[in-house]
Amino acid sequence: MIYIIIPIFNRLALTRQCLDSFRQQSDANFKIVVVDDGSTDGSVATIRAEYPEVVVLQTSGDLFWTGTTNLGIAYALKEPASHVMTLNNDTIAARDFIEKMCFWAEKEPQALLGAMAKDHQSLQPIFGGEIIDWRWNQFKPILPGLAPKSQKGLHKVSHFPGRGLLIPRQVLEKVGLFDEVHFPHYYADFDFTLRAAKAGFPVYCNFDAVIYTYPEASGDRQNRQKKSLQSLPTSLWHKGRG
Repeated sequence: MIYIIIPIFNRLALTRQCLDSFRQQSDANFKIVVVDDGSTDGSVATIRAEYPEVVVLQTSGDLFWTGTTNLGIAYALKEPASHVMTLNNDTIAARDFIEKMCFWAEKEPQALLGAMAKDHQSLQPIFGGEIIDWRWNQFKPILPGLAPKSQKGLHKVSHFPGRGLLIPRQVLEKVGLFDEVHFPHYYADFDFTLRAAKAGFPVYCNFDAVIYTYPEASGDRQNRQKKSLQSLPTSLWHKGRG
């Protein structure tokens, strides 16, 4: 059973589209947990009324992405969750998203699996993972170097964002939760996957499992586009909301 953790702060329209996409999944072996961090747009009441199958947790409004996500993960670990998935609400899952994640999770039971991202308008691939080149302090995206026929299956990466990241329970039990002290809002996902890889758990981008994204709606879009190892210190502790 996969427990999908979706932290939210307002943006109800996007949350609705995200939740609607999971009502159309070809594989229903999942449970959604929405964790609201102080929304003021009626998100909590609306989700509870329109999506009774979704668990809704509320915070005091000061946990930001990492603390909110950890609250959802902690809930899932008290439940019969074999895997936890972190997901942003500005995403739409392809109909076979869960099916394709489960397919590869069975083949790679110790691996963390990230989702291939496509632009919701152009339907073109926009993110397929990265590898850090420590020699040159660079993040090298995988996607530009892959021919279309190779954009399938698993591709190993050094880290992955929390937008559609499937985490086996055993990883969380060994590595712990996301670091909300040092990374309250941005890059906690990178830190977590790097720690998991260091602990011996491989990290892949699953090109068969697709989510559609709204690049213009992503609060950390500029941070990620301009990131380098030198620039990380200025953005790791920034607590602005997306």
